[in-house]
Amino acid sequence: MSQPFTLPALPFDENALAPTISAQTVGLHHGKHHAAYFNMLNTLSEGTEFADMALEDVVTGSFGNAEMQKIFNNAGQAWNHILYWNQMQPGGADAPSGELASKINDAFGGLDSFKEQFTAAAVGVFGSGWCWLVEENGGLTIMGTPNAENPLAHGKHALLGIDVWEHAYYLDYQNLRADYVKAVLDNLINWDFVADRLSLR
Repeated sequence: MSQPFTLPALPFDENALAPTISAQTVGLHHGKHHAAYFNMLNTLSEGTEFADMALEDVVTGSFGNAEMQKIFNNAGQAWNHILYWNQMQPGGADAPSGELASKINDAFGGLDSFKEQFTAAAVGVFGSGWCWLVEENGGLTIMGTPNAENPLAHGKHALLGIDVWEHAYYLDYQNLRADYVKAVLDNLINWDFVADRLSLR
C-alpha cells in the first residue's frame, strides 16, 4: 500500500516541552496517536480521490459528508496535530508583539485576558475536541470544536490550537484540563510562529 500521507517529525526532542508536557506524553501523543491518524488516513484514502490530495484539501473535501466521516476524522486530526506541535517550539517568543499583539488587545483586552477567555472556552469543550485562536474578518476570535473538527473545515483561519482530548494531558494533569491549557499558553506557545500565521491568510 502506498503512503501518500506522512507523519512529520517533531520539531524538537521529546523531552523539550517538559515539565509542562512530559516526554512520556509527547512520545505517546506523537508516536502513537498522531501516527495512527496518518496510518488510518492512508488506509482509508487508498484508491479514492483523496489519495492524491494535499492534506488540507482532504480536510475540506471530506467535511460534512457522512460517508466520508472516517476520512475526515483522521485527516482532521492529522492536520490539527501538525499545527499543535509546530506552535510549541521551545525558545520562541513568549509573548506576542506587533500586529498580533494589537489584534489580541483589540479582541480580548490584552494577553492575560485572552488566556483567561481561551482557557474557559477550552474547558467548555464537551468531551474530546480542540480550542483555537482564529483570525476572522480582520479580527481574532476563540473557537471550540468537537472531536477532529477545526477552523479549516469551517472555512476559517487558525492561528493556534490546543488539543483537549484526554490523551493530550491526562498523564501529566489527570482531569485538570484548565491547568494544562493555562500551562501551555504560559510556557510553550511560540508567539512568533503564531504571528507568522497572520501572513498566511
